[in-house]
Amino acid sequence: MKNITQISCIAFLFICTSLVAFVSHTNRSKPGKMKTGVALYSFNRFSFSESLEKADSAGAEYVEGFFFHKLGEGFNGHAIPALSDPEISKMKGMLDQKGLKMKSLYAGNGKNRQEWVQYFDFAKKMGIEFFTCEPEKKDWDLLDSLAGAYKMKIAIHEHAKGSSYYWHPDSVVAAMKGHPNFGACADLGHWSRSGLDPVKCLQTLKGKIIAVHVKDLDASGNLKANDVVVGTGVLKYPDIIKELNRQNFSGIAYIEREGNWTNNTGDVKQALKLLSDLNK
Repeated sequence: MKNITQISCIAFLFICTSLVAFVSHTNRSKPGKMKTGVALYSFNRFSFSESLEKADSAGAEYVEGFFFHKLGEGFNGHAIPALSDPEISKMKGMLDQKGLKMKSLYAGNGKNRQEWVQYFDFAKKMGIEFFTCEPEKKDWDLLDSLAGAYKMKIAIHEHAKGSSYYWHPDSVVAAMKGHPNFGACADLGHWSRSGLDPVKCLQTLKGKIIAVHVKDLDASGNLKANDVVVGTGVLKYPDIIKELNRQNFSGIAYIEREGNWTNNTGDVKQALKLLSDLNK
């Protein structure tokens, strides 16, 4: 009887171990769940409070702030990241009231280490997880070190050819070498504006994409192309979402509507719905 009991226990443990391994493998093989939100730069004509109202009414869950936002009433003329602790608490309260999460901030380049530390201190207090920025080469080592110390990431953003060192994904890859806290913020519209294929660019950065900036244009390969409502322009979003899902991308895709500046909430809402429909 003792031997039978021992054999039964061993068999039970084997089954449990196998089941755990199977579940673990199954979970790893499932596509990542992309999150969606809006870059508050879309509402840069408005105060922080007004921009949150617009983001909320568009159905966003996540927002990305930007450091030169004119925040408006209640912030004493201060800008991010030069806010006092009470002002930071006020900002967090405004986000909580709308049920919005601000996990990232578009940051300008600090003039020196002291200014970058100020950025990181602000981020820590706000619960920000990564900066979206285009760091100068001289700051690569400094930023990677600070990001590691603050347990954050740097998502390298790309503007169009001629206005950014990072216009091509190969330059982003070069910056990431030797900098484990660097990743990419894939700006799909600027890639298209520069004449690049967004899907191929995403493939170049596979496994390194922290966030995505979602926009659409009326022409590709044209540096003066106009921003249009996502889904109505030249970018092939079914292919783009398919590629992001193939990569198990589970970061945040931010709508960045750079047009119809004073009345674009409906445009953002339409874009968010498109992402949701394509990602089902």
